[in-house]
Amino acid sequence: MKPKPHRNYEIDNTDLKILEMLVQDAKKPFTEVARKAHVSQGTVHVRVSKMQDAGVIEKTTLKLNYARLGYDITAFIGIYLEKSALYESVLEKLKLIPEITSIHYTTGNYSMFVKIHCRDTNHLKEVLHDKMQQVDGIERTETMISLEESLDRSLLSENNLKPA
Repeated sequence: MKPKPHRNYEIDNTDLKILEMLVQDAKKPFTEVARKAHVSQGTVHVRVSKMQDAGVIEKTTLKLNYARLGYDITAFIGIYLEKSALYESVLEKLKLIPEITSIHYTTGNYSMFVKIHCRDTNHLKEVLHDKMQQVDGIERTETMISLEESLDRSLLSENNLKPA
């Protein structure tokens, strides 16, 4: 019998310590996490399971260095929709473009804001012209090329996130 989900799970400082270590390295063995959090390995396992059930931990992923994989351009694209009612249909079409790694529905100047990775400027031009701007409902786009990512961090740190 599967245990009930812990939807009302309350995060405490021990959970935050566990999360902080796993955000830095999701492959870190629970034995090492337990030692640094001053709890047992079983406690780490139980708490991680509860946080997964509660939706605090959604998934574990790898952080890729796209430049080392041959994708030297990271760009952000602001998308103006013809009308906001087209959001869902545009979203479904944009999800089919493999170079797009995140899509946000936004307020402000743009209806949508996406992050893409491309091999070079010619590849970027192809993605913009041949893929994105061919999507029905997109009025126009504005492109910003990232010159350098200076910060990429989680909210988790002893100074930021506190238990509720």
